[in-house]
Amino acid sequence: MFHILLHFLVPAVIVALFFRDKWRVNYLILISTMLVDLDHLLASPMYDPERCSIAFHPLHSFWAIGLYLLLCFPKQTRLVGIGLIIHMALDSLDCQVTNGIWYCSIF
Repeated sequence: MFHILLHFLVPAVIVALFFRDKWRVNYLILISTMLVDLDHLLASPMYDPERCSIAFHPLHSFWAIGLYLLLCFPKQTRLVGIGLIIHMALDSLDCQVTNGIWYCSIF
């Protein structure tokens, strides 16, 4: 539950510190990146508290995370990229706290 709360609090802190102009819109953009979790619908079971989503779900793959990093550079996609990287960092941190790993090693 705390993990989900962090997905709302950390973007609020980022917006408060760095993107105060149009803060409502900027916060909504960062929060909208939680839609990346739609890839959990492809897994069976959809939710498994013991499973790490990093490197397991398609939109949480290392290739996708690399793309999210690239999105941080152009001004037009910066907030989306930052939101996605925050999301991946929080998911990875949750994996570490819950399972003692940083990503799913399915290989």
